[in-house]
Amino acid sequence: MKLPTIYNVYLVAIIATLGGALFGFDISSISAIVVTPQYIEYFNNPSGVIQGAIGSALAAGSVIGSAVAGPLSDRFGRRDSILFSCVFWLVGTAVQVACQNTGQLIAGRVLNGFTVGITSAQVPVYLAEIAKAEKRGSLVIIQQLAVEFGILIMYFIGYGCSFIEGTGSFRTAWGTQFIPCVFLILGLPFLPRSPRWLAKVGRDQEALETLANIHAGGDTTDPLVIAEWEEIRTVLQAEVEAGQGLGKFYRNGMWKRTLAGMSVQAWQQLAGANVIVYYLTYIAQMAGLTGNVAMVTSGIQYAVFIIFTAVMWLFIDKTGRRTLLVWGAIGMGFCHLVVGGTMGAHSTYHPEGVGDPPNANIVISVDHGAPANTVITFSYLLIVVYSLTLAPVCWIYAAEVWSLGTRATGMSLAALSNWVFNFALGMFVPPAFINITWKVFIVFGVLCVVAAVWFWLLYPETCGKTLEEIELMFAPGAVAPWKTKKGESRLAAEIAEVTARQQKGEHGGTAAPEATNEEKV
Repeated sequence: MKLPTIYNVYLVAIIATLGGALFGFDISSISAIVVTPQYIEYFNNPSGVIQGAIGSALAAGSVIGSAVAGPLSDRFGRRDSILFSCVFWLVGTAVQVACQNTGQLIAGRVLNGFTVGITSAQVPVYLAEIAKAEKRGSLVIIQQLAVEFGILIMYFIGYGCSFIEGTGSFRTAWGTQFIPCVFLILGLPFLPRSPRWLAKVGRDQEALETLANIHAGGDTTDPLVIAEWEEIRTVLQAEVEAGQGLGKFYRNGMWKRTLAGMSVQAWQQLAGANVIVYYLTYIAQMAGLTGNVAMVTSGIQYAVFIIFTAVMWLFIDKTGRRTLLVWGAIGMGFCHLVVGGTMGAHSTYHPEGVGDPPNANIVISVDHGAPANTVITFSYLLIVVYSLTLAPVCWIYAAEVWSLGTRATGMSLAALSNWVFNFALGMFVPPAFINITWKVFIVFGVLCVVAAVWFWLLYPETCGKTLEEIELMFAPGAVAPWKTKKGESRLAAEIAEVTARQQKGEHGGTAAPEATNEEKV
């Protein structure tokens, strides 16, 4: 019996982006727990490299997951590769719940990270390939919203569980990670396959019907469907002629797309927002907030994250990607420099650690009053700027720049870049809080300024363009990135051309492809 298929793109996105919720759950499963006495005592007050290894274990697994995601997705499809990854999440969560030491905790987080590596690489690809050009940003941004909802929900689950005595506090919290994965497993079989992937593997009839069901209520003669289908076939033929192998990632201008897709993900990490996302509880304690006040203050930040990303959901396809990336990096850099400068001028060193019991990762405290308020305020403001700009746009841009034949593996390379730097920074930040304290924020402030220059020089505007049009923007002889503008898609003209042909009774090249014998069976 064939399961019914959901074709409403927003409902499809909500189900598919539960993969993002897994990412969010795993982030907060550590950030809400690391400051609790139960965690500190049971794991023997892990600090420096040990805490860095625990925090970055997710990224380590994600590096592996994102590396295999492309070939896996090209072979079995975007949807089924996500379904396959869920098995590792279930196993990893079970290991975390039952862990007896730091090594087992790290192993469980690595397994969970393998799942996140695949979902973070392929969910944006899947959403980009089913979306209309003018709605692609608002659809892909649902992935970022899912991540943030996962962070918020898991954070307050962890906060609530902190009132449970003994190891049951963190074991109960980590056990709730089963829930979003089960819902994802149940929902995925009802989603359509990507029409572009279907065309790529030669299932043309199914590809056209899926495209029609998503965009035109099943009407394969709709001008939009025909125009998009003709673009897909033209681009796919060109890529078949270009050949196979890793060489296709740098030949004929492809290196520009490879550089853009991988570097935009690297800069999302190097901009330093995850220092705040992962370790705001540490910063709150540095600013003199303790106990429930520190926990609730940190949790509110995650709600702010969601609110402002939701605001951007309304405007993401009306504002250029370049604009948001450049000004977002500048704004984040300013916030980092203010936080670092304030800490440097108004803090006291505590080599034994801050807190009760002392947390060995927090060795400075900021003076009470205006300095502490400034640190908290600009930490919040940094998250606001990040949620409006780099947080959603880096994932959207990385999903848009690839060609049809390279999109799955290309997005895997982009996600791989994200997770490599995520892992490196995860290992760097806890020791850096101990060794260079406030200078961590100065480092990230400078990196944000460099990122803004990089975005302006190298990234053409992709907002409002079809995925096939974006290929031309990276081709040899294309207009300079800083001269490109949002919108101005050629798809409207192609739709008008198809409509004119239909009115004249000319259907050459517009009929549905003949099903193969295998498909007829």
